[in-house]
Amino acid sequence: MMLAQLQALERDFLMPTYGRNPVEFVRGEGTRLWDSEGNEYLDFLAGISVTQLGHCHPAIVDAVTSQAQTLTHVGNLFYTEPQLRLAERLSKLTIGGKVFLCNSGAEANECAIKVARRHRRGGEIVVLEHAFHGRTLGALSATPQRDKQEPFEPLVPGFVVVPRDDPSALEDAVGHRTAAVFIEPIQGESGIHPIDPLMLLAAREACDREGALLVYDEIQCGMGRTGTMWGFESGGGPEPDVMTLAKGLGGGLPIGACITSGRYGDTLRPGDHGSTFAGGPVIAAAANAVLDVIDDEAFLAEVAAKGERLVAGLRGLPVDGLRGRGLMLAFDVEDAPDRARQLLLDQRLVVNATGPTTIRLLPPLTASEQDVDSALTRLRALFETA
Repeated sequence: MMLAQLQALERDFLMPTYGRNPVEFVRGEGTRLWDSEGNEYLDFLAGISVTQLGHCHPAIVDAVTSQAQTLTHVGNLFYTEPQLRLAERLSKLTIGGKVFLCNSGAEANECAIKVARRHRRGGEIVVLEHAFHGRTLGALSATPQRDKQEPFEPLVPGFVVVPRDDPSALEDAVGHRTAAVFIEPIQGESGIHPIDPLMLLAAREACDREGALLVYDEIQCGMGRTGTMWGFESGGGPEPDVMTLAKGLGGGLPIGACITSGRYGDTLRPGDHGSTFAGGPVIAAAANAVLDVIDDEAFLAEVAAKGERLVAGLRGLPVDGLRGRGLMLAFDVEDAPDRARQLLLDQRLVVNATGPTTIRLLPPLTASEQDVDSALTRLRALFETA
């Protein structure tokens, strides 16, 4: 089917919620994508930190194929081994409590909001300026970005916003009515902004003082993306009481998880929450395959090293505001959306712009040193022709 035909189908049958690039991808392998005209691209976006092991990684393909030939779905009224094995692994890899599996990052944050409100009924939730926690109504209420919130008001009440770089303001905002503090250790959608460890420490101390929960949204910065298993570890932050995961956990398939520490594992009670599709055998098999690869010190050390190589190369380019950790990086340029489009169409490099001046880089963690060098060459070519 021609691209023009697909665009016509989109116009006639899809709600107009996405701004798409004029490319139809038909195949992927590792860090490479191919479009319907046979052009090859280097993927440095990974589906927004989703295809953590690249496209069609053999371990994921094998796990999904085998499980799909055995059992695809029975729902959560019965036991399936892949789900329970995944829950055990996630608990032991994180903060040692209990897991609720779901289908997306927004759903994981909805669960965390319910855990917080069950912990302290009617309590307020403190969030940081520029945060992004999802587009469902509760998660959107925790996302203090006016352009995203305003069309859907009234929102869920009880959210308090503080600056992302002011520990004193955060400490002052946490009181006896606070149910939780929600923080992305590295803010992703706002343009890759690591949160100062002093903010994380202030949040931890304030939550301990008032009996509130500290929640880390690791949806984009977790799963090895920063060169450590979890984003808060790369910044030296304290442990949270609740973590939310998604994106890279499924290696390309839809999954989310809300995980508590041991102390809060039984906060939600029977009937408080649920999901029809969550933690199904095929998705859980894929997530277990992803963990088999990423849960490895040598693998994570390579991610950190490749991130340093990418940063070193970016420092030689005419960009500003270089920031991030590991393979979660961003920089500032003028007309970032146009630059991202040029990179896609002229240099066959897949990146994206998170705003008018920010380019975001989220390559698969399996990207090679040669891939890093190739991306830098393509970026350099963009600036030389600008």
